[in-house]
Amino acid sequence: MMSSVEQATKKGHAVFVPYPAQGHVNPMMQLAKLLHSRGFHITFVNTEFNHNRLIRSNGPDSVKGLPDFVFETIPDGLPPSDKDGTQDIPALCDSIKKTCFGPFKELVAKINSSSQVPQVTCIVADGIMTFGCKAARELGIPEVVLWTASACGFMGYLQYNELVKRGIIPFKGTSLISG
Repeated sequence: MMSSVEQATKKGHAVFVPYPAQGHVNPMMQLAKLLHSRGFHITFVNTEFNHNRLIRSNGPDSVKGLPDFVFETIPDGLPPSDKDGTQDIPALCDSIKKTCFGPFKELVAKINSSSQVPQVTCIVADGIMTFGCKAARELGIPEVVLWTASACGFMGYLQYNELVKRGIIPFKGTSLISG
């Protein structure tokens, strides 16, 4: 007969890393809950800023989770801002590209060094959180990219640079695609 620790380490373990905006977090959370209901151990990784907003909004019990559904955080690299405001999106995108890879990779390595939880069997990264896929590849962990927007939004994202080049989008700015 297997001990509870042995049983826990035999489960699939998905690490979710959503872009830190409600329209991205909610669909990722829904998928995480669905996999959890199918027996997966879940680690849900928020940025520290979003994690603290969640606690302020829903109370500290909202992130306590279950023994096999836990919340972790990584820094987003931005200076402290208005705790109730939305972060500057272009600055957040730029900072995420520069900041999140190292802390995320270290977090996954720390999880995998623990004998109390199952080894990570896949990383589910938001389409914008390209560092999640990079970490998965470097650590030899299967990766899944979840695009949380509509098909139309996805195509716009894929063709963003071309749309700007052709003048279809009437402004120029930092490309969200390069990573």
